[in-house]
Amino acid sequence: MTNLPTPDLRPANPRFSSGPCAKRPGWTPEALIDAALGRSHRAKIGKSKLSQAIDLTREILGVPDDYRIGIVPASDTGAVEMAMWSMLGARGTDMVAWESFGEGWVTDVVKQLKLDDVRKITAPYGELPDLSTIDFDRDVVFTWNGTTSGVRVPNADFIPAGRQGLTICDATSAAFAQDLDFAKLDVTTFSWQKVLGGEGGHGVLILSPRAVERLESYVPAWPLPKIFRMTKGGKLIEGIFKGETINTPSMLCVEDYIDALTWAQSVGGLKGLIARADANADVLHRFVAENAWIANLAKVDATRSNTSVCLVIADPEVAALAPDAQAAFAKALVGRLDAEGVALDIGAYRDAPAGLRIWCGATVETSDLEALTPWLSWAFAQEKAGLKQAA
Repeated sequence: MTNLPTPDLRPANPRFSSGPCAKRPGWTPEALIDAALGRSHRAKIGKSKLSQAIDLTREILGVPDDYRIGIVPASDTGAVEMAMWSMLGARGTDMVAWESFGEGWVTDVVKQLKLDDVRKITAPYGELPDLSTIDFDRDVVFTWNGTTSGVRVPNADFIPAGRQGLTICDATSAAFAQDLDFAKLDVTTFSWQKVLGGEGGHGVLILSPRAVERLESYVPAWPLPKIFRMTKGGKLIEGIFKGETINTPSMLCVEDYIDALTWAQSVGGLKGLIARADANADVLHRFVAENAWIANLAKVDATRSNTSVCLVIADPEVAALAPDAQAAFAKALVGRLDAEGVALDIGAYRDAPAGLRIWCGATVETSDLEALTPWLSWAFAQEKAGLKQAA
């Protein structure tokens, strides 16, 4: 294996970052020529663009007609924080986490909001917690797809239809690639920089009628900053969910999102996007099955992500190294691929186990992942040879 030749074929697009993610196939700056630049987002053209983005989001994701959709500040993080700071505290809260972003929401609720009645239901990287232990008579906060662990919930069957609490779901690396069951979700958040390859800085917040009822009937004990406020005089500010954003959005980014949504329609809408992501992830899963030196971080096949595929080095000699040396090996492998220009930004997240994280969302071409896999074997062989020489 140490004499493995350099592969002949290179990915046409080496961008496998998990966010911001690859632009949709064929994208060029000319796609933004109709952006409402230099115009107020409150002008007729600005409102029209924002409304179009919301309508296309509803159509492609299949969001129910009585759910509100808003474009909000600060990406997915802003959307999640808006929900937690505005709605939590009315009843006990179960925080469910199995990777770094979910753990971040736990920290915010416990140390920033300082709620008294909080249960933490967690699992290590690569696993899901026991979802049967969640009490849905309490409010529940969870991520649908663990972006930094590559572990997702397989479906929403664990959520009862007759729940008393709200479900707040961070779906940022799941939306447009996995089938979200909105009947089971009261708050759904995502950023369009993930599966649709949009530009960063904006979040999307989707509210069920139950979530709206909570907003209109519950006043938190703490003050809310302006960018978190969704009610006035005890009533929902409906304009937020009709394109009248809380603060000034980038009309260039909105135009880019509209372009991505239009492309999504052209590939078959949500079903087409899911099929593309599934095909992409299958390339890596087949590769893992055929190569003993690498493994999926997700322990159970049914919970493996089809977007943020997280891999670890399973070779016995590498696995026997001290943790720092394992991390150095993985970093060197990633660096070698970057230097060759065949895979950019595929290192594991800083808090996750050392390894690779390769984005397989719908904007990535399957042919590029097929071209990448021989390079993964080549880079491993090079680093393994260097490890033996150093010994």
